[in-house]
Amino acid sequence: MKKLLLGTALAVGAASGAHAAAHETSACLITKTDTNPFFVKMREGATARAEELGINLMTFAGQVDGDHETQVQAIETCIASGASGILITASDTSSIVSSVNQAREAGLLVIALDTPLDPADAADATFATDNFAAGVLIGQWAAGRMGEDAENAKIALLDLAVSQPTVGVLRDQGFLEGFGIDLANPNVNGDEDDPRIVGSDVTAGNEEGGRTAMESILAMDPGVNLVYTINEPAAAGAYEALRSFGMEDGVTIVSVDGGCPGVQNVAEGIIGATAQQYPLRMAALGIEAIAQYAEDGTLPEPTEGKDFFDTGVALVTDQPVEGVESISVEEGLELCWG
Repeated sequence: MKKLLLGTALAVGAASGAHAAAHETSACLITKTDTNPFFVKMREGATARAEELGINLMTFAGQVDGDHETQVQAIETCIASGASGILITASDTSSIVSSVNQAREAGLLVIALDTPLDPADAADATFATDNFAAGVLIGQWAAGRMGEDAENAKIALLDLAVSQPTVGVLRDQGFLEGFGIDLANPNVNGDEDDPRIVGSDVTAGNEEGGRTAMESILAMDPGVNLVYTINEPAAAGAYEALRSFGMEDGVTIVSVDGGCPGVQNVAEGIIGATAQQYPLRMAALGIEAIAQYAEDGTLPEPTEGKDFFDTGVALVTDQPVEGVESISVEEGLELCWG
């Protein structure tokens, strides 16, 4: 069996006053990995808020993105330890549901962070970026940036994985809709018939995967002029592949995440625009929700018109497009993953 990573507990001394009710509350944070900066920042947010509220926090992570087994083991540990609640970014949004059900039946509150479960109501609540909206933003920006040339776009789609539905599907489909491409089934990648889509490949959300996927698509059609990427590490890999062919100046790359290195890549022209999300805030709000639920049994209401609590997204670029709201790179660097 695989060992649990980051299975550490943050013990906090006795709380008083307004935080007394949360004193004996314990929580678990289970992320996909402990190496992706997005999840590192999420852990920072959860840890800091837990310290403030006097909550005992245990943190766990998969060994790699997609490590479902380790997440299952983490849930079992949280149940056995008597945790009050679990915050989880699921690697397999459907297969994890049976374990989540066991946790809920044992009386634990389960909140999905960033990645909705399948079905979404398998969790008690979801705190997340509106990933479809994030995709729409970069799609609209790309269409506006290309102008009339958007009709002649040759698009490469660098996705996360083949599983459906996922955060990767939401971003991919949002991008296509924002760019003006008709969606077939918005819950599925790759079923569109628009001739502007040259091809798609999976990246596992890392730089090496982005490079390999970009090389594969360029082999099919070296005329690619627009690249959508699931995240900024994949975007960095795609850029390296393009640069190896001397094509980096003729191709626009768009992405999602808004981490500090990614925003710096926008500043350097590697990425044209990225949609920034806020994992630190996401995790902190999740901890607050567990504390509140432990105190009075209530949860915050979902964002109006949505079935989850939207933690926000902003387009970061120094090349603004009329009609598409954005913030500057300078602002993005000040906010990155706060």
